[in-house]
Amino acid sequence: MAHPPHLRLLDLVLVVVYLAGITLFGLRFRKTSERSLRSYFLADRNLPWWAIALSIVAAETSTLTIISVPGLAFTGDFGFLQLALGYLLGRIVICVLFLPRYFRGELMTAYQVIGERFGARLHRFTAALFLVMRAAAEGVRVFAVAIVVGVSIGTGDVASIAILSVLTLLYTFEGGMAAVIWTDVVQMALYVAGSLVALATVCHHIPGGWRDLIATAGAAHKLTMLHFSWSITSTYTFQAGLIGGCFLTMASHGTDQLMVQRLLAAKNLRESRIALLASGVVIFFQFGLFLLIGAGLWVYYQHLGHAPGMSSDRIFPAFIVEDMPEGIAGLMIAAVLAAAMSNLSAALNSLASTSVVDFYLPRYPEISEKLRIRLSRLLTVVWAAVLFALAMFSRGGRHVVEIGLSIASVLWGGMLGVFLLGTLTRRAGESGTIWGLAAGVLVDLLLWLQPHAVAFSIWGHAMVFPKIAWTWWVLIGSLVTCAVGYTASLIFPDAEARSL
Repeated sequence: MAHPPHLRLLDLVLVVVYLAGITLFGLRFRKTSERSLRSYFLADRNLPWWAIALSIVAAETSTLTIISVPGLAFTGDFGFLQLALGYLLGRIVICVLFLPRYFRGELMTAYQVIGERFGARLHRFTAALFLVMRAAAEGVRVFAVAIVVGVSIGTGDVASIAILSVLTLLYTFEGGMAAVIWTDVVQMALYVAGSLVALATVCHHIPGGWRDLIATAGAAHKLTMLHFSWSITSTYTFQAGLIGGCFLTMASHGTDQLMVQRLLAAKNLRESRIALLASGVVIFFQFGLFLLIGAGLWVYYQHLGHAPGMSSDRIFPAFIVEDMPEGIAGLMIAAVLAAAMSNLSAALNSLASTSVVDFYLPRYPEISEKLRIRLSRLLTVVWAAVLFALAMFSRGGRHVVEIGLSIASVLWGGMLGVFLLGTLTRRAGESGTIWGLAAGVLVDLLLWLQPHAVAFSIWGHAMVFPKIAWTWWVLIGSLVTCAVGYTASLIFPDAEARSL
């Protein structure tokens, strides 16, 4: 068996310089983060909308997108891009429905809104679910780093994850949200530039260049984007993308602290809305770029006359190391690592903010700002250790981007249902909504655990329960949560009803 390719000396030097440089850049924001908890977690709400928009894109893109989405196009077509249409629609709903509630006070987490509407029990319940969901999904994303680092420099999974985790922890620990946002901006510029260079390199390796890429991929239907079908078993259809993607984004950007924290860092509601909508436009074109790279790689290997002997998630990293010019390959690997570090830093900061604001401060509100910041930094370290451990359990399986999104979808449906109940009706009470949340999470958990279609018999008639595609899970979970929560609230009404 052939040894895996490794980066050349110049490329390795560039990667090391990048890692050192971005860490030092993030450390520049230490003084800003030391003023107060608001400074540490919201950067004093003094960030421009364009920086927040690029930070949202950086978090949503991640290493999963860079290494796995090209693999989707390599083995399939542009069907994944249908989700981006739903992402745009979901952002519009968030701007109308959720963001005005978040800017009604001095909030630092999404789950404080739930506490104001329903009460302390549901506040803690939703915050705890976020911690579980974000940690599980982020463990998969952290493992994606090992794929890139392992292919490029040959380190094992443990060493690969440890290197990135320690460096990202360092500037997140010291600089807080300001460091997260501004390093995101730098890192996004790097990986977009690197991806454009990668596409140009793919075209250069194809005998007919860009025209041959489009012609060959088009003839093989690799560039097909729209698939009209109401099948709930098909992952990438127009209906699943528009409806499922809308609900997925309403949950991920409207109820997940990872994204809500960025939106709360804006100067005001108007700039928060602009940042969110602008990020949706950018993400659509980014998905298109990565899918085009995957289609180009397929054309390239068609000309070579053989398929690469590796999983589709490793094809793009292997191409970077084997076929990109010396120096450019190092910059591209640095670009991929940039996406990984930006997402990991945001996850650490959001996990720490929820732990402190939603669990510790309600019990001990009298502690000083200095102690609050110390506790926040300590919990940042704790969560870094947790994510490192979870990444070790995330190896193997399907496309890592699909694994990450499907894990999150298990809890996002129930979470979105809670926010919809709190926003759209005054009849829903805390006890009933807790029952609804539990039901929604249970249904999505069963959908996730179901390995394939299940056949059974009812009164002598053969029945088949299909394996529902993960793109529908958030919609199903939120509908179940709303239906059960509203019904249970009517049967067991709370003494006091509040509205957002």
